[in-house]
Amino acid sequence: MNPESMLKGRMAETLFEELMRQSGNIVYRFGYEAIAQNLTQLEEKFDRYSEVGERIRAIPDFIVIDQKGKPDFVEVKFRWKPELHRDDFEKLKKIDKLWSPKLIFVNCWKQPYFRISEPPYIDKGKLRLKPLLAENNWRINREIYDEYERLVYKYLTPTLIPSKR
Repeated sequence: MNPESMLKGRMAETLFEELMRQSGNIVYRFGYEAIAQNLTQLEEKFDRYSEVGERIRAIPDFIVIDQKGKPDFVEVKFRWKPELHRDDFEKLKKIDKLWSPKLIFVNCWKQPYFRISEPPYIDKGKLRLKPLLAENNWRINREIYDEYERLVYKYLTPTLIPSKR
């Protein structure tokens, strides 16, 4: 994975995390990256490609608890466009089988920049997406949401424009 993609993925996760918090939800970081520090202590013994390792690498990024106390597993993905990559189909099967999280796709090509998918993620070969604002359980504040849309546009969209060298 290239550093720019990793950075954009982290930015997408942080934007989603703060949007959820500012809308009154409780958010816990949960994914592989959050527990990887502990696993490095076992580095010689931990095989990330074993069955257990694969399951750990598929852990969703967050647990979001809505205002009523209902928890959801959430995986956040950054994509230039709101489309799947070729290898996403297999990844989605695996994560659905193990966790069945809600998937948040943050894209910087077409609004809405934040979209959500719930299992089954794919219908007739296409990703089932709806705007994040359609997720009623999280009660996302529209004004706060609009600010985060502006942040996606400001920080992620300009990278689509090739530099003039």
